[in-house]
Amino acid sequence: MKIEVAAKWTGEEQTNFEAVLKAFQEKTGAQVTYASTGEDTGAYLGPRIQGGSPPDVAILPQPGLVQQYADQKALKPLTAEVQKQIDDNYTPYWKELGSAGGQVYGVLVKAAHKSIIWYRDAAFTDAGVQAPTTWDELMKTAQAVSDSGTPPFSLCGASGWTLTDLFENVYLSTAGPEKYDQLAKHEIPWTDASVVTALEKMAGIFGKKDYMVGGNTGALQTDFPTCVTQVYGQDKGAMVIEADFVAASATQSGAKIGETAKIFPFPKVGDTAPVVLGGDIAVALKDSPGAMALLEFLASKEGGEVWAKLPGYLSPNRNVSPDNYPSELTKQLAQTIISAGETVRYDMSDLAPSAFGGTDGKGEWKVLQDFLRDPSDAKAAAKALETEAAKAWK
Repeated sequence: MKIEVAAKWTGEEQTNFEAVLKAFQEKTGAQVTYASTGEDTGAYLGPRIQGGSPPDVAILPQPGLVQQYADQKALKPLTAEVQKQIDDNYTPYWKELGSAGGQVYGVLVKAAHKSIIWYRDAAFTDAGVQAPTTWDELMKTAQAVSDSGTPPFSLCGASGWTLTDLFENVYLSTAGPEKYDQLAKHEIPWTDASVVTALEKMAGIFGKKDYMVGGNTGALQTDFPTCVTQVYGQDKGAMVIEADFVAASATQSGAKIGETAKIFPFPKVGDTAPVVLGGDIAVALKDSPGAMALLEFLASKEGGEVWAKLPGYLSPNRNVSPDNYPSELTKQLAQTIISAGETVRYDMSDLAPSAFGGTDGKGEWKVLQDFLRDPSDAKAAAKALETEAAKAWK
């Protein structure tokens, strides 16, 4: 049984995934080869699908691609065995995310946890503050850090996706999961009062130039991961609001994770403790027994546990115990996913058409950058978001 699997991973991520494939090969006797798609998964897979020689399994970085390839009739429906693993190990929301037209095609195999605020321990000690648990406490913490002489936040405003992540956390917490789903599908307009509320909360940071390294202008000129370097390499800021993958850049800046670089969960702004995940979805492009066997393994508790023992991995599978993870940090994050249960949501901008949610200088990225530049009118920003969304959801 020969199987080809394609994903965007290189370096350490590729090495770790190959260890998972090795466990599958030892279990089944299959021969698996790995192909790296590079950053643009669609550009790699498109020609291979059109040429009639796709890999058996592909791992897609956005759920939007599941819909796109399903529309092209390029995906194979999952067998009952694979679906049973999904039903046993995932909440119904994840099953729906990997489906198109009522048919299940995808398994969420790897998660990125986006509901985190990283902080520099020394900056909090200097200001005499503890990690906050609510938005109001976060604003008080920010003021105390600012008073101690350090700008509290290093924002990565030049990378528009970091601003969408901030919005999604605030929105999920204030509006709740049902409204979040409606907005993600553009079933309610971006001019809805719930959007304005979330933008006004964000203006609590954007509206105080002392709260940001370099003020509003500096924040707009700083990309990811430079914002991480500003906190950990240069000691310019105290906090950076971004996902678990900040760890790699923080380590490169000389920080020790869990010691000088610490985290707290994104604080509650409303009634919901927000847990927003990004993640990669595995699909079958060939109707081969090998493809289905590999997907069944990746969706299983056993497959998830092999991967969880390696660094830099987080499983969305609720039956993979946090005890499997090598670091305290990852154990803590895994526990928040399990504890949040049915309220966990997928990154909203990654669910949107890419013209709105994933393009530099356009759509949601641009409007939120404009709002960071001038946060004085949340209603106008909501209107601009709706104008862009209406174009993208035609």
